[in-house]
Amino acid sequence: MAKVITVTNQKGGVGKTTTSVNLAFYLAKAGKKTLLVDFDPQGNASSGLGVKEKDVAKTISAVVLGDAELKDIIVQPAKKKCKNLYLAPTNVELADSEVNMNAEESPDKFFILKKAIATVAKDYDFIVIDSQPSLSLLTVNSMAAANYLLLPVQTEYYALEGVAELLRTVNDIKKGINPKLKLLGVLATMYDKRTSLSSQVLAEVKRYFKDKVFEVTIPRNVRLAEAPSHGVAIGQYDRFSKGAKAYKSLADEVLERVK
Repeated sequence: MAKVITVTNQKGGVGKTTTSVNLAFYLAKAGKKTLLVDFDPQGNASSGLGVKEKDVAKTISAVVLGDAELKDIIVQPAKKKCKNLYLAPTNVELADSEVNMNAEESPDKFFILKKAIATVAKDYDFIVIDSQPSLSLLTVNSMAAANYLLLPVQTEYYALEGVAELLRTVNDIKKGINPKLKLLGVLATMYDKRTSLSSQVLAEVKRYFKDKVFEVTIPRNVRLAEAPSHGVAIGQYDRFSKGAKAYKSLADEVLERVK
């Protein structure tokens, strides 16, 4: 049965999608059959793996509306195929689908993604969900479906802004929707060891989250920023880059923590 990891942060621009894509890639490279679920209407995880709207007949929007089964929309990214990596793609239509989800008065609307994932969970070792950068119904669905949360935090001035609110939401979800939800870890992203600010923010993150902070930090890295424009993970674009080595280390830590 798959271990389900939701990558989330209500702040945009913290490396959430970059983390989702590259964690999924390196879990797959480690021999784990991995499904990446793009649950952000921006669809960056899909395009970051070279899957565009014209390439697929249906997306996750059809699944949440009940017009398709999750297994029927899953594709394997065509560019430089990775043997164990699969994708449930999305596009901007998911935002419209959320409106329909909100119209539901039944509490079932919080478990739409969880029910969809349950139909394929036995076929994968890991399922990584790239969630929307806001506290929306889509985000709640992502948390309700997960065993673990992975929280990327940018090592810049406003790093912890909004995190307290996010953690309150997580606690509410644990109380009422998903009592088994665990914080897998906090990942420091966009780290620049040359600046005192990055070091100070990382120290503050460690003071706040203690042993939940991953040992690896994700550096600012040009190659890491370039990879999505080529529609591949960093390990396919430049496996010797600092970004690639960092995300490989993250996957190793994740495998160790979920044992």
